[in-house]
Amino acid sequence: MLILNSTGNLKHKAILSLIYSAGLRRGELINMKINDIDSKRMYVIIRQGKGRKDRYSILSEKVLALLRRYFKEYKPKEWLFEGQFGGQYGASSIQHILKDAIAVSKIRKRVTVHTLRHSFATHLLERGTDIRYIQELLGHQSSKTTEIYTHMTQRGLGKIKSPLDNLEI
Repeated sequence: MLILNSTGNLKHKAILSLIYSAGLRRGELINMKINDIDSKRMYVIIRQGKGRKDRYSILSEKVLALLRRYFKEYKPKEWLFEGQFGGQYGASSIQHILKDAIAVSKIRKRVTVHTLRHSFATHLLERGTDIRYIQELLGHQSSKTTEIYTHMTQRGLGKIKSPLDNLEI
């Protein structure tokens, strides 16, 4: 993803990568503590997400490697991502990080932090992940909410094979 490679700052890259790779909301990332990363089971714990429910999402191996580098350099104490002078990272700071990455990547479309979450769901769907799993990862109660993220794309449509092609005729 062009946006993720458009920041040279390790912390900023880790923030954007984790949001995209786990389908997080901005507030969910800000509220994550160090022990919410489970590298043994390869998942992320989202505590008190939207609707005040806990859930799990996947932990990318690449993001885990990035987080390990980030930990060594930044040494967070309580929150997974802390502000410059400690404490929780600011919500507006994440939007600024993304805005800067978009400027560097020269993307002209409107992109928000939520767009990364949307991309997570769409890319999983395009790769054949069952919508029910995506619903769980996103923390949606209703599959109707998840379907909003699953708009048809040309790329996704091109991967669908007609059932006739599996028949011997």
